[in-house]
Parts: sequence; C-alpha cells; structure tokens
Amino acid sequence: MKKIDSRVSVAGQIRAEDIPKLAEAGVKVIVNNRPDHEEPGQLTAEEARRIAEACGIDYHHIPVRGAFITPEALAKFNEILEKSDGHILAHCRSGGRSTLLWAIAQVASGRMSFEEACAAAERHGYDVREAVRRHLPHLIPQR
Repeated sequence: MKKIDSRVSVAGQIRAEDIPKLAEAGVKVIVNNRPDHEEPGQLTAEEARRIAEACGIDYHHIPVRGAFITPEALAKFNEILEKSDGHILAHCRSGGRSTLLWAIAQVASGRMSFEEACAAAERHGYDVREAVRRHLPHLIPQR
C-alpha cells in the first residue's frame, strides 16, 4: 500500500487473504478499480465484496479500463471520498488507475490543485499529469 493522502492508499491487486489483514490495519473502505477477469486467477469483485463485508469493510467496485475515467466512475469515487469515514484503499493491477482516479477527483472537486495532486501521485511513482490534463482540460491550463 502507498499512502497517497491522509485517508487514501493505493495498491496493486489484492488477494483474498489480504482482506482480513487490511481490516486489522484499519482499512474501512476498499475500492476495486479493476474490471473482473482482466487476468486469470484474479479475485472477482463479488468474492472480494463477500470477504470484505465479513471483515467489516465497506466494498465498492468501480472498474476502470486503461487510463479512461468515465464521468460515472469519477462521481462514484468522489462520493466515496466525501462520505466515507476512515481509511480507504483503492486498488487495481498496479495502483496506477486508482491513483489517476484519485488525482482527477482531487482536482475536479477543488480539494487540491492540479500541481498538488500530480505531485502527490509522483511521490509514489505515478506520473498522471497528462492523463489528468486530458480528463479535465477545462480545469487545467494547457502548456
């Protein structure tokens, strides 16, 4: 897990055995940004939901394909950020899509500037500048 801000961490694909450990570590919400069956053997959203709920974790599946964030995905993620109490873990294959979704949500909501959100992502090894700029051209000055 990479703690991207005070309430949100991102990670690559989680396994069934990770979920109880996440609950012990204080994760209250899991957001799965990976489409089901993206690769063989991947934990499905329904399996993960069942385990998470048994561990007392609120579970959401907001699949993102590639670096394209739909307005619906952004709205759902933003709602989770605004309404959830406690630590949130967003995950996908590598953490990249989850970080991109987080950065877009920060800028679109006005919680962070473009520079602040991109710098936070970059501190954890994710270069999201061009993708955020592409998704929010009306909010971000073009070069």
